[in-house]
Amino acid sequence: MQESHRIEFKRQLTDSLEKEIVAFLNAPHGGEIYIGVDDQTQQVSNLTGLDQLQLKIKDRIKNNIAPSALGLFDVMVTDWQGTNIIKIVVASGLEKPYHLTKFGMTPKGCFIRIGSASEPMNERMISELFANRIRSSISNIRSQRQDLTFEQLKIYYEARGLPLNEHFAKNLELLTQDSDYNYAAYLLADQNGNSIKVAKYAGTDRIDLIENEEYGYCCLVKATKAVLEKIKVENRTFAQITSTTRKQRQMLNDIAVREAVINAIVHNNYTRETPPKFEFFADRLEITSTGALPEGMDKDDFFSGISHPQNKVLMRVFRDLEMVEHLGSGVPRILQHYSKESYLFLSNFTRIVLPYAEGFTESLTKTHQITGQATPQATPQATPQVDVKFAPMLEYCKEPRSTAEIMAFLELKDRKSFRDVWLLPMLEAGLLEMTLPDKPKSPNQKYGSTKTNV
Repeated sequence: MQESHRIEFKRQLTDSLEKEIVAFLNAPHGGEIYIGVDDQTQQVSNLTGLDQLQLKIKDRIKNNIAPSALGLFDVMVTDWQGTNIIKIVVASGLEKPYHLTKFGMTPKGCFIRIGSASEPMNERMISELFANRIRSSISNIRSQRQDLTFEQLKIYYEARGLPLNEHFAKNLELLTQDSDYNYAAYLLADQNGNSIKVAKYAGTDRIDLIENEEYGYCCLVKATKAVLEKIKVENRTFAQITSTTRKQRQMLNDIAVREAVINAIVHNNYTRETPPKFEFFADRLEITSTGALPEGMDKDDFFSGISHPQNKVLMRVFRDLEMVEHLGSGVPRILQHYSKESYLFLSNFTRIVLPYAEGFTESLTKTHQITGQATPQATPQATPQVDVKFAPMLEYCKEPRSTAEIMAFLELKDRKSFRDVWLLPMLEAGLLEMTLPDKPKSPNQKYGSTKTNV
């Protein structure tokens, strides 16, 4: 690794740090700064007090650069040749030109990365960037509602040990320059008009819609957690059992799916008031978010993990709540399990198509059969696939249980989801039976495991 248009080495923390940060913020692709590495020999130096050093760096970036770079950088400890050093990841910002606060938007304050050096901008470049500055970001759009409350957001921050004080709206950049709530605040408020849809189809096209649920009208963090929980329920784990082996597989890789879901929500272009959508088909999951590749970024940049946050305020909040890891880590984690061909870039949308693992189909009644029904053969035969997530429930229902008892056992609160995802498929597959089959809606109705399963 050598110094380049995206890499900067520093032996120690110096007064020029903010200059390098500004140059990367103004560059098309951002960059990385390694503190503790000599720029000539690439040998490491012995840094002490790394925790305090990280805090000092964050404080300098926060206070000495404008517009705010919060949500556009990461400061972390990383290993270099067996020694811990500081790594700063900087994303390209949307509110160019970024500048040193004390010098303003002048050649002394504005810098751009050229080769392996950070050079001053000329007046013409500064004027052009300022003229093209994106003013339609959700940070600059005034919320139509100003009677916003944030109790849900406060709860999530308190759970992370980060209680919000009376100045939280300003600190989280939820205000416009006129001190009104902006559109980011609207999305994070307790009540709003944003709703994320999760649809489910019987086949491989959009003809036969069998389920369409909405998660939203609340804090975007809460809506995201609800979507993740719904997808977790849909992402079944199956066991392929033979006479000698038992292999378990998931329909979708849970790590990649989580990254794809959060990426779609955090980087969605909400200025068009179109939220991302999630669609389950018989053979795949499709995730569609609004917005194309950022200007100046191509597919190679995207797949390499270069970060260009569409919504820096949302990115900052999701990172505070540890729902997002480091900048640029999401796409590489997805590509560990799915190919680049899974992505489709359109003029106004970005879509990722995640195929199910081989052997899965949408219909539970076709694939979830009772293991014991297979006729023994003289030679080993693979038994039908069984969804192993049902096993604890079947064991619990050896003694017939009521709906309330089963839901409490499974720690479920949504009665409709329990009925559609758990109860009906198990009844249809013959895994459960009603104690009062002639009175299916009886308040005394209970459900027990079939004798075959016991």
